[in-house]
Amino acid sequence: MNNIQSLTKKGSFYLPENISANLGQFDILFYVIFWLSVILFVGLLIFGFFFIISGKRQQDDQLAKKQITHNVKLEVIWTVIPTLIVIIIFFWGFKEYLIMRTTAPNALEIYVSGKKWFWEFTYPNGKKAIDELVVPVNQPIKLIMSSTDVLHSFYLPNLRVKRDVIPNRYTVMSFESAKLGNYNIFCTEYCGDQHSNMKAILKVVDSDDYTSFLNEVDFDESIPLSEAGANIYVKKGCNACHSVDGSNMIGPTWKGLYNKNREFADGTYAKADEVYLKESILYPQRKIVKGYQNVMPSYQGLLVDKEIDAIIEYIKELSK
Repeated sequence: MNNIQSLTKKGSFYLPENISANLGQFDILFYVIFWLSVILFVGLLIFGFFFIISGKRQQDDQLAKKQITHNVKLEVIWTVIPTLIVIIIFFWGFKEYLIMRTTAPNALEIYVSGKKWFWEFTYPNGKKAIDELVVPVNQPIKLIMSSTDVLHSFYLPNLRVKRDVIPNRYTVMSFESAKLGNYNIFCTEYCGDQHSNMKAILKVVDSDDYTSFLNEVDFDESIPLSEAGANIYVKKGCNACHSVDGSNMIGPTWKGLYNKNREFADGTYAKADEVYLKESILYPQRKIVKGYQNVMPSYQGLLVDKEIDAIIEYIKELSK
């Protein structure tokens, strides 16, 4: 999550920096509505105070001398002008909506899966990544999204797009970024205890860097297994549910876990050896530790054998 563009460092009065290639007028429309609302609010306040002050009658003028029933000119003004403004805003907003919901025919398709509590991205060549969406700059992108558990919501504030991610159903989001950099991705639908930590990074890179990303090997064989496991612990989102300092989180702590006797919800026991740890990573629903919920997603297909070995070695290291 390093070097992510701050939401407040750049941008305008109310909105973060807009990097969208096709939603440039989104911000203009927002501020037109915003300042019209401010002007209307202030105008009504001034209008109201004026009549409070100027309309106070004197003791000798308690009855109105003339009753006003209507004023054609004023009625036309406050009917026609607001109607025209609303019509303009409607068609302007509908135009931006169509741009937002229309996918370019040459869009790059990436599958997105929301899980408690991380995002999984599957690229056209089959490469998978967790909490890291890498896209080429000035390339239309089509995200095909679904959830494996509960309702999530995928939000890219710098691109002005957000869509719900629904279990057992696909939703589609399209965008195109015009600027290189790293940007925030949030889940904006409450989805459980670690909802606020369900963050990811959007990396907008050039076409050469994108090709390199697709072809790069995730596992670093130049470092010890336990050190690689420590990197995977953060990169693959394990730190969202498991601590390494003994503190209690959504899942059991990894500190002192290796070879520890575990009691499960069904009353059975097992030792946390290599076999149990690998099974817990690939098939977490088979043995639920007593006192914890059945919320861990399977990492089958997300981790290769070497990565699983590295995690087990890291857990061993934490148990020494």
